[in-house]
Amino acid sequence: MQDLLFQQIINWLTLGCIYSLLALGFSLLFGVLQVIHFSHGDVAMVAPFIALAAVQAVAAALGGPSAWVTLGLACLVAIAAVGSLGVALDRLVISRFRDAPAMMPLVATVALGIVLRELIRHLYPEGSNPHAFPALAQGAIATALGNVPLISLVAVLVSVSLVALLFYVLHHTPAGMRIRAVSQDRDTARLFAIAPGPVFRNTFFIASAVGAVGGLFLASYAGVVRFDFGVQAGLIGFSAAVVGGLGSLGGAIVGSLLIAAIETVVQGYVPNGTSYRLVFVFVLVIGVLIFRPAGLFGVQKMEKV
Repeated sequence: MQDLLFQQIINWLTLGCIYSLLALGFSLLFGVLQVIHFSHGDVAMVAPFIALAAVQAVAAALGGPSAWVTLGLACLVAIAAVGSLGVALDRLVISRFRDAPAMMPLVATVALGIVLRELIRHLYPEGSNPHAFPALAQGAIATALGNVPLISLVAVLVSVSLVALLFYVLHHTPAGMRIRAVSQDRDTARLFAIAPGPVFRNTFFIASAVGAVGGLFLASYAGVVRFDFGVQAGLIGFSAAVVGGLGSLGGAIVGSLLIAAIETVVQGYVPNGTSYRLVFVFVLVIGVLIFRPAGLFGVQKMEKV
C-alpha cells in the first residue's frame, strides 16, 4: 500500500510538472497579449516530431554519436525550432488581430491548430500513425519508499529549473521588465520607449519553447506521440491556466498540480478510472468557472461602461 501511494505521488508530480510547462505558455501569452492562443498545445506537440526527424539528421551529420548525445541535440533543435515557429505564427497570423474583437484571434488560433495537425498528418512520414518516442531518461533510482523512474526525476528537475529561470527572467532582467510593462499597460509602456513588437516576439518564443519542453516530456512519458496529441495537451494546459487564473504564472502551476492530482487519484483508485479521468478534470474546470470565474489566483477585472 505504501509503495502504491509513493508511486502515485511520483506520477502526480511528473504530470503536474509537465502540465505546468504547457499551462505557463497560455498564461504568459494571455497576460502579455490578452489573447487565448488555442493552438499552443498543437505548437508544443510539434516538438516531438521535429526531434524524431532531427535524431536521424544529427546522427547522419555527426557520424553516429551515442544515442543520448543524438537525442539531446535533437531535443535542443526541436525546442529552438518550436520557439521560432511560435514567433512565425504570431507574425503571420495572430498579430493581424491585435486590436480585433476577442472572438477573431480565438477562432484564428483554433484554425491554426487544425492546420498544424493536418500538416503533420500529411507531410510527416506515416503521420496518421502513432510514433514511438524514446525515453529521455531510462532506469530508476531505488529509495527507501520505492523506485523513482529517472524520466520522472528528470522531468521534475527540468521543469522546476525552467520555472525558476522564467521567473528570474521576468523579474530580474531588462527583457522581463519590458514584458511585464507591456502586460500591465501597453500604451504607458510606449511612453517609456518600450516597443511592444519585440516584446511580443520574445514572449511568443519563450512561451512556445517552454511548451516544446513540455511536449517532449509528455511524449517521452507516454512513450508515443500522435499528430492529434496537441488537442488534449492544449485542453489540459488551458484548463490548468483557467483553474489557476489566466495571466497568473503561479496560478498556472497550482492549476496544473490540481489537475494532475485529480487524474492520478482517479486512475489509481476509481474503477476504470483511466476512461473517466478527463470527466473529473473538466468537472473541476466547470466548478471553478461557476464559483470563481477569474480562477483561483486571477483578478476579476472591472470595466467602465
